[in-house]
Amino acid sequence: MQLVLGSTSPFRRELLGRLGVPFEVAAPEVDETPLPNEKPDDTAQRLSLLKAKAVAEKFPDALIIGSDQVALLEGEQLGKPGSHDKAVAQLKRMRGKALEFHTALTLLNARTGSSQTANVPVRLVMRDYTDAQIEAYLKKDQPYNCCGSAKSESLGIALIARFETEDPTALVGLPLIRLTEMLANEGLDVLTWQAPST
Repeated sequence: MQLVLGSTSPFRRELLGRLGVPFEVAAPEVDETPLPNEKPDDTAQRLSLLKAKAVAEKFPDALIIGSDQVALLEGEQLGKPGSHDKAVAQLKRMRGKALEFHTALTLLNARTGSSQTANVPVRLVMRDYTDAQIEAYLKKDQPYNCCGSAKSESLGIALIARFETEDPTALVGLPLIRLTEMLANEGLDVLTWQAPST
């Protein structure tokens, strides 16, 4: 079956590329606003399924990957900053504190309608960095489309003291350990997969 990543994130695209399985990318058009009183992990899981379903309409015979990530700091959900000033404000609030990232993953078989959904949490502790370090980091990495304003896969790692998770790729936005399990459940073994001969 065709594999489709329902995401416009370049980070998720790069992560999925590590598995060496061909895939297409499609942009899911969904409202990502959390529902009133919705828990962060519930938000992430609901949106990952919504994204997969939105893409499935265009690919009725494919396996669709949907993913969403929500960061939580002191009980408040953090999103993508979108601007330099908002990123500065986020990083100042995060300084020296612990955060929770909830990365939800859905694999939807558009042909059968069956789906698998999981949440892979990450506990992150930030360093006690300075205002000057925040400005230097943002100038170099420009993580304005990154939940929590720090790209752990690049220089943002210098802002992080430690993190705890069962899958380090969950922090970047696509838990590959869990994804390979889901794909195996659908009969796709990424280790033995071979492209059809032409």
